[in-house]
Amino acid sequence: MSTTMPAAVWTATDTIELHDLDVPRPPEGWALVEVAYTGICGTDLSILHGKHPRARHGQVLGHEISGRVVQEAPTGPRAGSAVVVEPLISCGRCGACRRGDTHVCRELGLYGIDRPGSLARYVALPAEVLHGVPDGVDLRLATLVEPLAVAVHAVAMSGLREGDTVAVAGAGPIGILTALVARHAGAAHVVISEPSPVRRDLAERLGLTVVPADGTLTGTVLGLTDGDGADVVFDAAGHPAVLPDLTAAARVGGTVMVVAVHKEPGPVDLREVSFKELVVRGVRVYTTDDVRRAIELVADGSLGLDRLPTRAFRLEDTSQAFAAAGAADHLKVLVASHDEDADA
Repeated sequence: MSTTMPAAVWTATDTIELHDLDVPRPPEGWALVEVAYTGICGTDLSILHGKHPRARHGQVLGHEISGRVVQEAPTGPRAGSAVVVEPLISCGRCGACRRGDTHVCRELGLYGIDRPGSLARYVALPAEVLHGVPDGVDLRLATLVEPLAVAVHAVAMSGLREGDTVAVAGAGPIGILTALVARHAGAAHVVISEPSPVRRDLAERLGLTVVPADGTLTGTVLGLTDGDGADVVFDAAGHPAVLPDLTAAARVGGTVMVVAVHKEPGPVDLREVSFKELVVRGVRVYTTDDVRRAIELVADGSLGLDRLPTRAFRLEDTSQAFAAAGAADHLKVLVASHDEDADA
């Protein structure tokens, strides 16, 4: 194995360059993973544009990771194992960590932001964040495990029951995955809103009830429920425009799940929260159990994730990959660490 590797480095705001870096040397208890694919998400785009408070220039980005172990740790997956990564970094000392809620650690960090990520040929990671992937699972598809874990966590926290009506604001990757997980969990109707015609068309092809271009999430849900509203409303958009729908589309006694991260505070109708006795819950990331469940869902094929349009770019074309991720023409944009795994 070479002692150096290609890596996409965030060198300045709106600038990613391909550099030749030393292959990382895993410290004791860590493994070396040969990266197969890295998914690009909204957090990565925020970093690129200089809008993430913790990210610093010179970092190798990437936290949605699939690959194979090439140098194993004393514990964890063996060399040659296909793996995905749970990229959270917890302090282990704060009140949340002491209560076992390490995923909402007061000092929560992330590989690809606070430590080197996976937009490279290799990445060194502690054994405990590596999860084995069953034989036969395509590593391209396995890269969806990390965002899928967010959806699994959101649906589990929502208290969704079989036969419920669900509303989802936003048909980006998290919104689509949340809708699919909700349906798999027993939701009788899943309504989703989205301004992009490309993503509305995808949601329709997946069998979801799509809000028309000239309609509203609230209007569609109320029409479907004889004026009652949705049992659970998921905000997967994180945009001020959806805030009125979050409370208006929910039924009396319903639940609003804030899954997307809003860039700045926005107005929420607290009178609706009171009058309807709504439960409003936030979602930050996921637990280890959610990651394991996401792996099961990818492996068993029950969500039909192979129908989701993805595009994989070469590592040297990472800048173009980020541009494509921002354009929303593909539901998920990936970067392949080996040219032969990229799309032509």
